[in-house]
Amino acid sequence: QVQLVESGGGLVQAGGSLRLSCAASGRTFSSYGMGWFRQAPGNEREFVAAISSGSSTYYADFVKGRFTISRDNAKNTVYLQMNSLKSEDTAVYYCAARTTSPFGSNWSRDYRVWGQGTQVTVSS
Repeated sequence: QVQLVESGGGLVQAGGSLRLSCAASGRTFSSYGMGWFRQAPGNEREFVAAISSGSSTYYADFVKGRFTISRDNAKNTVYLQMNSLKSEDTAVYYCAARTTSPFGSNWSRDYRVWGQGTQVTVSS
């Protein structure tokens, strides 16, 4: 069973940057679609970005041009580079693995394995 561990969250001022990392265990990471989601207090979990095993990427409209998802299959790690952060980006960010498909998805139910989440707080 693959396990995911996120890191890189923290407190940053508006306009700043953070890079989140998600380290996966297991030998089949390269065959999974991977995604990042986030959940702010009182809100439902929402899609942020996804990447296929072949590194095709997909983004929510509200992060296009600001966030970049990437993966390093040699390191079993997926990244989320977040630039030009806004206060509304404050949330717990979750990494997820789509273990049944090499394609990314914006639907949370497509992902079977989730990390524990990492808090991102953007101060205005």
